[in-house]
Amino acid sequence: MNLSSIISVSGMSGLYKVVTHTRTGLLVESIVDGKRFPVYSNTRVSALEDISIYGKKDDIPLKDVFAEILKQLEAKPFDENLTDSAALKKAFARFLPEFDESRVYTSDIKKVFVWYNLLLEK
Repeated sequence: MNLSSIISVSGMSGLYKVVTHTRTGLLVESIVDGKRFPVYSNTRVSALEDISIYGKKDDIPLKDVFAEILKQLEAKPFDENLTDSAALKKAFARFLPEFDESRVYTSDIKKVFVWYNLLLEK
């Protein structure tokens, strides 16, 4: 799974594909609706390739988390309840039993599942 050009922009929901670098930042395209807009250099962005999940021993790269979810769900979307925090943690532990429950927040888990569904759909 190639996540090198996919980013998350702080303060904005969804994922974005980097179209090109500009003099003042990046030109990105929304994965959801294809709209393009500039992201300036003072905006915080995170490349999905650089994100990892806290593990009990080592951090687990997000691409490995997505690959495990994809394998276990047989390339189907995650369609369980995203509002119940206990259910989210239990579901995440099914895919990634070695994640550190004390350092991975429910909001992070929800974001992983939302991003997985978005990437799977597109």
